Amino acid sequence: MPWSNQSGGGSGGPWGQRGGGSGGPWGGGGGGGPTGGGGGNQPDLEEILRRSQDRLRNIVPGGGGGLGGKGIALILVAVVAVWLLTGFYTVRPNEVGLNLIFGRFVGQTAPGLNYNLPYPIGEVVKPNVTQVNRTEIGYRSVGQGQQRDVLEESLMLTGDENIVDIDFDVQWQIDPANAGNYVFNIADPEGTIDSIAQSSMREVIGRRDIQAILTTEQGEITTEVQELMQQSLEQYGAGVLVRVVQLQAAVPPAQVREAFFDVNAAQQDLVRLQNEAETYASRVVPEARGEAARVVQQAEGYREQVVNQAEGQAARFNQIYAEYANAPQITRDRLFLETMERVFGQTDKVLIDQNGQGEGVVPYLPLPEVQRRLDTQGATR
Repeated sequence: MPWSNQSGGGSGGPWGQRGGGSGGPWGGGGGGGPTGGGGGNQPDLEEILRRSQDRLRNIVPGGGGGLGGKGIALILVAVVAVWLLTGFYTVRPNEVGLNLIFGRFVGQTAPGLNYNLPYPIGEVVKPNVTQVNRTEIGYRSVGQGQQRDVLEESLMLTGDENIVDIDFDVQWQIDPANAGNYVFNIADPEGTIDSIAQSSMREVIGRRDIQAILTTEQGEITTEVQELMQQSLEQYGAGVLVRVVQLQAAVPPAQVREAFFDVNAAQQDLVRLQNEAETYASRVVPEARGEAARVVQQAEGYREQVVNQAEGQAARFNQIYAEYANAPQITRDRLFLETMERVFGQTDKVLIDQNGQGEGVVPYLPLPEVQRRLDTQGATR
């Protein structure tokens, strides 16, 4: 007991005795309580403490002589067990667990229920590895669709010594397989990604002319910047995956923008006229070549026709000459008749009776007219 519970001539507790009686900590008569009254029904604080100690002795093994070594050991074991149970932790599906022992990274755990030694020996860091983060370069979003230019980031020098104003953003996330590198290898991940994005874009822009940057090669630029950023981050062991590099704007500086647009429009007109000329040439040249081929083919056909006709006439003349050599008079008569047939075959013919001896007979016969009448009557039938 830390103090005596008896009321003899000695002290009446840690507060001593006043007035020769046994008082409580507030003094007064025997059995007085905190209210200082003298009634005997007031509870005694020392009695309450004594009963509490008795209950504790009954609960803890080792008898009434205080806590023994075995009881203390059991209490320590229970405390250690409770402490160890606090080392269980849950990793969500969008996280990974990074276990630390005395501040040193010792392993990575998958989503679900896991265990690590509790604080202060162990610690768990649970970064979100599915969230896609966005870093803006050359501008800052200020809300409600408004943007603020950051010229020290956006102005870049091109390969043909022009200046271009480029705004772009980078979408990235923590590499689930190397989340420990992201947490422990780089002190300022967002600042590192910002610096690497700027240096990569400046390197890519510095290898191209401004005309290609503003028109045809923007897709190639974003792909090349993404690959270059990923290589640099892997060399640093940053544990970051670059998902998308997207150009927001690629324009000349504001001071020369109007003049540049005028030059660009003139260049576009030049390209348009060149395309129209090439289209016209591609249409006219084949037509001319086809016409030339047609004329050549007609000439060749006419030549073949004339040559064949000449050869045929020569062969016919040779055949007629052979017959003429055998029978000259008969051949001359036949040639005359054939010639007359060719001459009069396509002309109107009238037969006239030169003698005029027959009475009542028409002195001429219009054969073509007769033939036409016969044809007309046959058609009406």
